[in-house]
Amino acid sequence: MWPTPETLEISIADFHALQQAGEPHRLIDCREADEWDICHLQGAELTPLSRFAQEASERFAETPVPIVIYCHHGMRSGQAAHFLRQRGVENVWSLRGGIAQWAEEIAPEMARY
Repeated sequence: MWPTPETLEISIADFHALQQAGEPHRLIDCREADEWDICHLQGAELTPLSRFAQEASERFAETPVPIVIYCHHGMRSGQAAHFLRQRGVENVWSLRGGIAQWAEEIAPEMARY
């Protein structure tokens, strides 16, 4: 089950369970391209935080499925999720702990930096 809109973050375990259950969603990586090149989550779309404001209205305004945004540790994705919430997108969450925690808990074989 997705967190309530009052919650800005989703845990690694909860998101992984939703993925495993086949819950539809969009996965957005808000890191920069050089970080993406090192590692990224399967199915993710790259929208760096540095371009987020310019691209947000076009890319995320009409998304009917939940959006999960991640970065390295969760700080930038929290900013991105907050940015979208301020613009009326309620079904968006930041992945708590980011890709670093994902690698630790779910995919230990993943490249780290």
